[in-house]
Amino acid sequence: MRALELGINVVIDFGLWGRDERSALRQAAADLGAVVEMRYFELPATDQRRRLDRRQAEEPHTTWHMSDEELAEWAAVISIPTRGEIDGSEPVDCPPAGFATWVSWRRHRWPASVP
Repeated sequence: MRALELGINVVIDFGLWGRDERSALRQAAADLGAVVEMRYFELPATDQRRRLDRRQAEEPHTTWHMSDEELAEWAAVISIPTRGEIDGSEPVDCPPAGFATWVSWRRHRWPASVP
């Protein structure tokens, strides 16, 4: 968030599995006057496996083993962004029940280092 405050472009590649996470980050960027460009790249499971195996073989210190079962479990829980999220035509959702603002949700969901 500090980089955005300073006008520096950033790439966020964590906390994007759920729509609520993406909405919280989209709102945080908007609150700072930043423009969001969302990208989503669909990758077939066979290509994921091939890339993971190659990374494990070439740079095992940068990752951990992931079984096909784990990959399938994770694929089942991700909320794929809608076309409107990606192109910015959908407004940011309201915060989930129990949270008055996205700021309060972010503070609950993520460490204090994410304002």
